[in-house]
Order: sequence, then structure tokens, then C-alpha cells
Amino acid sequence: MDATEKQTLLFARLVVMLHAATMQYLGKVKNPLTDKVERDLPAAQGMIDTLDMLENRTRGNLTPEESRMIAQLLQELRLNYVDEVRKPEPAPPQDGGATA
Repeated sequence: MDATEKQTLLFARLVVMLHAATMQYLGKVKNPLTDKVERDLPAAQGMIDTLDMLENRTRGNLTPEESRMIAQLLQELRLNYVDEVRKPEPAPPQDGGATA
């Protein structure tokens, strides 16, 4: 693998990691540490902003495939964010505060 291929793979890995974290913050996938679906919309917005910044700062330096990938993932995340913002806040658990 040459240096350009390695850089392409590392860029893709970074973008996919940010995408996965954002989907977790949106409550679309389980948090692997807690095995629960958790929603943190401010954190999701921060991750979307980070990906947007990355897209803007790397514009003109990416391959067409890299540009298309980050644009498509950003579009997906923005649509999911809007979907989540429109939903009511989930109610806190009704466990009565009892501990076992």
C-alpha cells in the first residue's frame, strides 16, 4: 500500500468513526458501553459541525470519492438530526428510584 492509499483509508476511517459516534448520539444505535440507546442532541450537533468543518477544510484536497462520501454521510446525519429534533424528549425511566 502506498502513502496515498494509506491516507485515503485513514481519512475514510476517521469520517466513518465520526458518523458512527453521531448516530449513537442521535439515539439510532446502542451505546456499546451501556448497551442502551441514548440520545444526546447537543453532542450530535457538535459531531455534525465537526464533520462539516472537516469537509470545508479539506475541500479541493479530496478525491471525488472522498468528497462524495463525506457529503453523503453529512446529508444522512443532518436528516436524522432533524428527525430526532422533531421527536419529543424521552421520558425518564420510571423505576421509582429503587435499587436492588
